Amino acid sequence: MNVKCSRGDLDEIIDIQPTNTLILFIIGDPHVSQTKGRKNEFARRLLVEDSRVELKHQWLKQQLKKDHIILAVDFLGFDLDHQVLYVLKEGSSLSVNDVLESPTGVFSAGFYPVGDNAYCFAIWFTEPSCSRDHDCTTVWMANRDFPVNGIRSKLWLQKTGNLVLTDAGKYIAWSTDTVSPSSTDLILYDTGNLVLQNVEGVILWQSFDSPTNTLLPSQRFTKDMQLVSSRSRTNFSSGFYKLFFNNDNLLRLLYDDSKVTSIYWPTPWLVSWATKRFPYNSSRLACLDTLGKFTSSDNFSFVSADYGVRLQRRLTIDFDGNLRLYSRKKDNNATWVVSWQALSQSCEIHGACGPYSICSHNPISGRRCSCLPGYQVKNVNDWSSGCEPKFSISCDNDTDQARFIRLPRVEFYGYDYKVYPGYTLDMCRKLCLSSCGCKGFQYRYVGDGLWPQISLLNNMKTTVIPTLCFPKMLLLNGQRSPNLDGQFYLKVPRTSLFSDKDDYSGFGLNCSIELLRPPDRAYPKSSQNDKSQLMLWFACALGAVEIIGILLVWCFLFSSEKDLNEASQGYLHPAITGFKRFTYSELKKATGNFRVEIGRGAGGTVYKGTLPDNRIAAIKRLNIANQGEAEFLTEVSTIGKINHMNLIEMWGYCAERKHRLLVYEYMEHGSLAEKLSSRAVDWRKRFHIALGTAKGLAYLHEECLEWVLHCDVKPQNILLDSNYQPKVSDFGLAKLRNRLGDDLKYSRFSRIRGTRGYMAPEWVFNLPITSKVDVYSYGIVMLEMVTGKSPAMGGTSNSGEGKELERGLVTWVRQNKKNGGESWIEEIVDPILEGDYDEGEIEILVMLALQCVEEDKDARPTMSKVVEILQHRKQYI
Repeated sequence: MNVKCSRGDLDEIIDIQPTNTLILFIIGDPHVSQTKGRKNEFARRLLVEDSRVELKHQWLKQQLKKDHIILAVDFLGFDLDHQVLYVLKEGSSLSVNDVLESPTGVFSAGFYPVGDNAYCFAIWFTEPSCSRDHDCTTVWMANRDFPVNGIRSKLWLQKTGNLVLTDAGKYIAWSTDTVSPSSTDLILYDTGNLVLQNVEGVILWQSFDSPTNTLLPSQRFTKDMQLVSSRSRTNFSSGFYKLFFNNDNLLRLLYDDSKVTSIYWPTPWLVSWATKRFPYNSSRLACLDTLGKFTSSDNFSFVSADYGVRLQRRLTIDFDGNLRLYSRKKDNNATWVVSWQALSQSCEIHGACGPYSICSHNPISGRRCSCLPGYQVKNVNDWSSGCEPKFSISCDNDTDQARFIRLPRVEFYGYDYKVYPGYTLDMCRKLCLSSCGCKGFQYRYVGDGLWPQISLLNNMKTTVIPTLCFPKMLLLNGQRSPNLDGQFYLKVPRTSLFSDKDDYSGFGLNCSIELLRPPDRAYPKSSQNDKSQLMLWFACALGAVEIIGILLVWCFLFSSEKDLNEASQGYLHPAITGFKRFTYSELKKATGNFRVEIGRGAGGTVYKGTLPDNRIAAIKRLNIANQGEAEFLTEVSTIGKINHMNLIEMWGYCAERKHRLLVYEYMEHGSLAEKLSSRAVDWRKRFHIALGTAKGLAYLHEECLEWVLHCDVKPQNILLDSNYQPKVSDFGLAKLRNRLGDDLKYSRFSRIRGTRGYMAPEWVFNLPITSKVDVYSYGIVMLEMVTGKSPAMGGTSNSGEGKELERGLVTWVRQNKKNGGESWIEEIVDPILEGDYDEGEIEILVMLALQCVEEDKDARPTMSKVVEILQHRKQYI
């Protein structure tokens, strides 16, 4: 496979000698002198004098005497110790407050705070603008494991051509170990690549050759490189997860701590051809392009969900061990969105919960760790330590001292004594009892397709029982999932109080808290307080008084105009929309400065809040700040006219400057996705949820005054009130169409909408979009409610074709229905229901769901037909 990566070029920088007028202009714009704003590109280019701006105290003192206005503006945001550089020249240095910036300001390099007065030299995104203190996205660090003091630490470009990071002038914390007889420059390109090169343009060193945890577009990933995760969200030290090219030439993810090392992606027990990898290309090269396509020499590739759009992108191995591709617009309020990830089930990542523990995955709350029966957690603040036994078993070859507890749909990967094909359950039990070091065993039946190969490899007859026995010497990488086959038998003392009939049901503590603290490295801060600084601050304060007076006059003159503007925008629209328009400050106060987040999606973030009338509300901040106010109000007005018991009720909205917020009623029981994996939603509730959801969608499609397509029907958008009555949310803003004219039959969208796994084939093949896309998504949701399985059946798609994601669940149900005989319902039903369900209703729901997910949209029923069948289900049983 031919993998091509291009190198970004340095943009042209205008070289203009500064004059007094120019300096006044620079000081007057704090966004130019600091990295907080990037709005004035021309001013930024004017800052370059021989590719460098250097503002010294002595020169400034002379200039500051000339005009108090300069002092006032300086007081409002200019840092006299701050330098913005575009090239670091030979013999020069960067201090903690200095910044090296790319030509257009997309990236910055400098000292990034990682602890109390502790810094790492790093590269981070500065477009959109961010504060270096906390909210910038770093993409590279030189000394991530050895932070330096915030006082007197510098990055020196020595005249020998070596780039050196010194810790408070005492010792070298990091260096490039380069030598050049000719002059050298350090330049940060707009690609995010920090390059040390000589005057001939020969690259001596570049950050792209030594990545940390992130790969940027056009950056080549080779056999000599690896991405290493951080310890936690706030601890940037090297973590336990790595992306690298293995000796078999395949790109892999590895869990590596001080005691255990194991590969977990791609599935390690599968041969290369089963994972569609090609091990015979020894070039070991991979690259991510700017449009969102990743290509590797081992035949692995993927495209992002937003492929084809030029966005900011980064491929990062996160601290939780998952490899994710993030994308973001350059808007000031834009956030990073995951457009691809390697593993959809977080429990498939090794080391998530430590030894002798079980990982359970919830799509909403994430992974959850719990100890095995008879075990207790070692450290409640660090689940990576795992659990330890509360018992001991003697090794005197007395098989009567131990017994087993059956844990259904639980498995532990690796650390087997040996694989024993064809063993009966009793044979496997006796084998583990006879071994003192055996902690338990995995027992599973093997499919017909794999059993002949296992029999051949072990010189066994194919007539032997198709089973596998895995005695375990160590219990690591445990997970519990409805998708797992077989069961695990845990070895415990016979005298213990555990019962053989007590199946494992999942319990424990949430491990989503920050497990690791930032590096414990603090430095004393400087207490410099010389006379010159006191005089400088006094002059700044004097200038500030003048500016404050001017501002007060300005506010008085324009206050009447502002009041008129608020009146026209804030309170003349209720007659149009039909409900209250809130101000942004009101909703900010109601949510406690947007403190309690209860949901997040591609469309925006939902917060819990209390309105002035003491009603509890769900307040959604939308990611559509660039939408015009008139267009937004038109859509909101349409939503305000929609009223149905199975649709979420809107109480108000906010359209103030760039802010777009919607205020909904609050649902006590959250979303269906949160409850589907718990016993709180029994079969009776599930059936009524399916019926209520169908009624809500049928109203949107056929009964309300305006045609509304939801375009993102999924469990996360089906909310449950205090009585578990379903209410469909997030409707109306996807597509609104008048019920007049021939355009009722179809509609075209500028981009794919919805969630992968629930999207109809029309999205993939760019076919006309009708209400049948909601019918398709509803069918997937029904199958998920019946089986308890996710649409992707725990798998991921490397092909980039969206429709492959849901085929796993749909095909699996169809095959069981076709080949399972009378027991097919028992085979597919969610085991959490424990047999408490109506087989007739199951059969009706499955029949309807399979009709809803037909690839031919014309073969799918309408939502009103679905409602009719569910309401009169006894006629169809």
